[in-house]
Amino acid sequence: MPPPLIRPAQRDEYDEVARVWMDSWVSTGLEQASNFLLAKLRARVPMEIEKGWSLFVADDEGKLAAMLALHFGKRYLDQLFVVPDYQGRNLGRQLLAFTRARLPDEIWLRCARENERAWRWYEREGFVFEKEAVEPMTGFVMKHYRWKSKAA
Repeated sequence: MPPPLIRPAQRDEYDEVARVWMDSWVSTGLEQASNFLLAKLRARVPMEIEKGWSLFVADDEGKLAAMLALHFGKRYLDQLFVVPDYQGRNLGRQLLAFTRARLPDEIWLRCARENERAWRWYEREGFVFEKEAVEPMTGFVMKHYRWKSKAA
Protein backbone atom coordinates (compact mmCIF):
# COMPACT_ATOMS: atom_id res chain seq x y z
CA MET A 1 0.00 0.00 0.00
CA PRO A 2 1.50 3.39 -0.98
CA PRO A 3 2.07 5.98 1.76
CA PRO A 4 -0.46 8.80 2.04
CA LEU A 5 0.01 11.63 -0.47
CA ILE A 6 0.99 14.98 1.05
CA ARG A 7 -0.81 17.75 -0.81
CA PRO A 8 -2.36 21.17 -0.24
CA ALA A 9 -5.65 21.07 1.65
CA GLN A 10 -8.80 22.03 -0.24
CA ARG A 11 -11.30 24.51 1.19
CA ASP A 12 -14.03 21.86 1.30
CA GLU A 13 -11.77 19.74 3.55
CA TYR A 14 -11.34 22.31 6.32
CA ASP A 15 -13.97 20.71 8.58
CA GLU A 16 -12.26 17.33 8.22
CA VAL A 17 -8.87 18.96 8.86
CA ALA A 18 -10.30 20.29 12.13
CA ARG A 19 -11.44 16.77 13.06
CA VAL A 20 -7.95 15.38 12.27
CA TRP A 21 -6.49 18.13 14.45
CA MET A 22 -8.87 17.40 17.32
CA ASP A 23 -8.49 13.62 17.19
CA SER A 24 -4.71 13.86 17.21
CA TRP A 25 -4.63 16.55 19.93
CA VAL A 26 -7.00 14.52 22.11
CA SER A 27 -4.70 11.48 21.71
CA THR A 28 -2.08 13.43 23.72
CA GLY A 29 -4.35 13.26 26.76
CA LEU A 30 -4.17 17.03 27.23
CA GLU A 31 -7.79 17.74 26.36
CA GLN A 32 -11.03 15.82 25.92
CA ALA A 33 -12.90 15.59 22.62
CA SER A 34 -15.96 17.80 22.57
CA ASN A 35 -18.26 19.60 20.19
CA PHE A 36 -16.90 22.85 21.64
CA LEU A 37 -13.28 21.91 20.86
CA LEU A 38 -14.21 20.79 17.34
CA ALA A 39 -16.12 24.03 16.70
CA LYS A 40 -13.17 26.07 17.99
CA LEU A 41 -10.75 24.25 15.66
CA ARG A 42 -13.16 24.52 12.72
CA ALA A 43 -13.26 28.29 13.25
CA ARG A 44 -9.47 28.49 13.58
CA VAL A 45 -8.59 26.74 10.30
CA PRO A 46 -9.82 29.47 7.91
CA MET A 47 -8.72 32.20 10.34
CA GLU A 48 -5.16 30.82 10.44
CA ILE A 49 -5.08 30.48 6.65
CA GLU A 50 -6.03 34.17 6.43
CA LYS A 51 -3.09 34.90 8.78
CA GLY A 52 -0.59 33.04 6.58
CA TRP A 53 -0.88 29.29 7.07
CA SER A 54 -0.02 27.06 4.16
CA LEU A 55 -2.14 24.03 4.96
CA PHE A 56 -1.34 20.51 3.79
CA VAL A 57 -2.92 17.12 4.38
CA ALA A 58 -1.75 13.54 4.11
CA ASP A 59 -4.38 11.89 1.91
CA ASP A 60 -4.69 8.11 2.19
CA GLU A 61 -6.86 7.31 -0.83
CA GLY A 62 -9.51 9.85 0.17
CA LYS A 63 -9.11 9.62 3.94
CA LEU A 64 -7.21 12.39 5.71
CA ALA A 65 -4.45 10.85 7.84
CA ALA A 66 -2.69 14.04 8.98
CA MET A 67 -2.57 17.81 8.76
CA LEU A 68 0.43 20.11 8.48
CA ALA A 69 0.40 23.92 8.76
CA LEU A 70 3.44 25.97 7.82
CA HIS A 71 4.28 29.69 7.80
CA PHE A 72 6.89 29.88 5.09
CA GLY A 73 7.91 33.51 5.68
CA LYS A 74 8.47 32.87 9.39
CA ARG A 75 10.11 29.46 8.81
CA TYR A 76 7.55 28.18 11.29
CA LEU A 77 6.08 24.69 11.56
CA ASP A 78 2.82 25.68 13.26
CA GLN A 79 0.91 22.38 13.38
CA LEU A 80 1.75 18.76 12.64
CA PHE A 81 -0.95 16.31 13.69
CA VAL A 82 -1.34 12.66 12.71
CA VAL A 83 -4.62 10.78 13.22
CA PRO A 84 -4.17 8.17 15.98
CA ASP A 85 -4.77 5.24 13.58
CA TYR A 86 -1.78 6.45 11.50
CA GLN A 87 0.60 7.18 14.37
CA GLY A 88 3.67 4.94 14.54
CA ARG A 89 3.80 4.46 10.75
CA ASN A 90 6.50 7.08 10.00
CA LEU A 91 3.94 9.54 8.64
CA GLY A 92 5.26 12.22 11.01
CA ARG A 93 8.74 11.73 9.58
CA GLN A 94 7.35 12.01 6.05
CA LEU A 95 5.64 15.28 6.99
CA LEU A 96 8.83 16.55 8.59
CA ALA A 97 10.85 15.62 5.48
CA PHE A 98 8.24 17.45 3.38
CA THR A 99 8.68 20.49 5.65
CA ARG A 100 12.49 20.36 5.50
CA ALA A 101 12.35 20.20 1.69
CA ARG A 102 10.39 23.47 1.71
CA LEU A 103 12.24 25.11 4.60
CA PRO A 104 15.74 23.72 4.04
CA ASP A 105 17.75 26.17 6.14
CA GLU A 106 15.84 26.61 9.39
CA ILE A 107 12.56 25.64 11.06
CA TRP A 108 11.20 26.64 14.41
CA LEU A 109 8.18 25.28 16.25
CA ARG A 110 6.42 25.21 19.58
CA CYS A 111 5.16 22.18 21.45
CA ALA A 112 3.12 21.95 24.66
CA ARG A 113 5.42 21.10 27.57
CA GLU A 114 2.95 18.43 28.72
CA ASN A 115 3.09 16.75 25.30
CA GLU A 116 6.30 14.90 26.15
CA ARG A 117 5.91 12.32 23.42
CA ALA A 118 5.92 15.07 20.77
CA TRP A 119 8.78 17.19 22.08
CA ARG A 120 10.97 14.16 22.67
CA TRP A 121 10.29 13.14 19.06
CA TYR A 122 11.29 16.59 17.80
CA GLU A 123 14.48 16.38 19.84
CA ARG A 124 15.29 12.99 18.26
CA GLU A 125 14.67 14.61 14.87
CA GLY A 126 17.35 17.23 15.52
CA PHE A 127 15.38 20.15 16.95
CA VAL A 128 17.09 22.06 19.74
CA PHE A 129 15.21 23.44 22.75
CA GLU A 130 15.44 27.23 23.10
CA LYS A 131 12.98 28.40 25.76
CA GLU A 132 9.58 27.98 27.40
CA ALA A 133 6.77 30.54 27.33
CA VAL A 134 3.06 30.60 28.11
CA GLU A 135 0.82 30.67 25.03
CA PRO A 136 -1.81 33.33 25.85
CA MET A 137 -4.48 31.80 23.57
CA THR A 138 -4.42 28.40 25.29
CA GLY A 139 -2.65 28.89 28.62
CA PHE A 140 -0.28 26.00 27.85
CA VAL A 141 3.41 26.37 28.55
CA MET A 142 5.04 25.95 25.17
CA LYS A 143 8.54 24.64 24.53
CA HIS A 144 10.21 26.48 21.65
CA TYR A 145 12.50 24.48 19.34
CA ARG A 146 14.68 25.31 16.35
CA TRP A 147 16.31 23.16 13.68
CA LYS A 148 19.04 24.49 11.41
CA SER A 149 20.58 22.64 8.52
CA LYS A 150 24.25 21.91 8.87
CA ALA A 151 24.85 23.98 5.72
CA ALA A 152 23.04 27.08 7.05
